[in-house]
Amino acid sequence: MTADRLYFVLGAVNGLAAVLLGAVGAHLLKGRVPAELMGAFETGAHYHGLHALALVAVGLALSNWDSRWLRVAGVAFAAGILLFSGSLYLLALTGVRWLGLITPFGGVAFVVGWALLAMAALRS
Repeated sequence: MTADRLYFVLGAVNGLAAVLLGAVGAHLLKGRVPAELMGAFETGAHYHGLHALALVAVGLALSNWDSRWLRVAGVAFAAGILLFSGSLYLLALTGVRWLGLITPFGGVAFVVGWALLAMAALRS
């Protein structure tokens, strides 16, 4: 599979997952999870969906020009989804507070991804 298709598929699958997890949060977890932890879950789903779109953008950009910057941006976005959203989902579902220590690493990955996306555009 080419890199452009890979990132497009990763974005689409993550978009699907974000919608499904958002629905789980809205319909199955409300009232079962404390409000504070529900907020964490919703934040995870929100950033998950936004960065699924970022992965689609990387895939579309790669279809027009091949760039190492773009490829690494895609890795950063995927890592951010896993670390940021994943840690918030697990925190909300388990109540294990130390999982919140992982979340900022995902946030940094998101920031790096956006910076690399901009760099790719400037260097193209």
